Amino acid sequence: MIRYDNHPSGRHFLQIPGPTNVPDRVLRAIDHPTIDHRGPEFARLGRSILDRIGAVFGTREPVVIYAGSGTGAWEAALVNTLSPGDRVLMFETGHFATLWRAMAEKLGLNVTWLEGDWRHGADPERIADALDDDVRAVMVVHNETSTGVTSRIADVRAALGDHDALLLVDTISSLASIDYRHDEWGVDVTIGGVVTKIG
Repeated sequence: MIRYDNHPSGRHFLQIPGPTNVPDRVLRAIDHPTIDHRGPEFARLGRSILDRIGAVFGTREPVVIYAGSGTGAWEAALVNTLSPGDRVLMFETGHFATLWRAMAEKLGLNVTWLEGDWRHGADPERIADALDDDVRAVMVVHNETSTGVTSRIADVRAALGDHDALLLVDTISSLASIDYRHDEWGVDVTIGGVVTKIG
């Protein structure tokens, strides 16, 4: 029988792509009472970070923040940039790329799925080869939580060349932990946890 109040001494160390170990100072902060996410204190907190959050994304442009899950951020990014019937390219890199594909299809997007092996990131050359005039967006998971595989986003953008397809990137398990540069790499929409960068 497992007892939740009986733990071995010392810090438990997880050696998987996620969840990430939480620093002690963060654990102490979590111990404070939760503030009302619809109250004035939360509004002040949100406003106080809006001017600074862009550095996390590597952008000087505004960042949209709202309460929601990573899945909610996926949906918001898709319905605010694409329309049912639009054709998108997606590269299979693991479980979350597969889930994002399923959501895109449920929203009526026409997904061209480039199969991968879950051991490598998105292949920029295969994406370039699959591009045609009908492609409205390329959707890539930057880092796959399920596999730890990271895609080379700057190389994916370079592979798009002069094509006007949007580049949507899921950084839910990588933002602020793996090098990421929204502006420099020419990303159109960056999705991260409950933070999404559009523009």
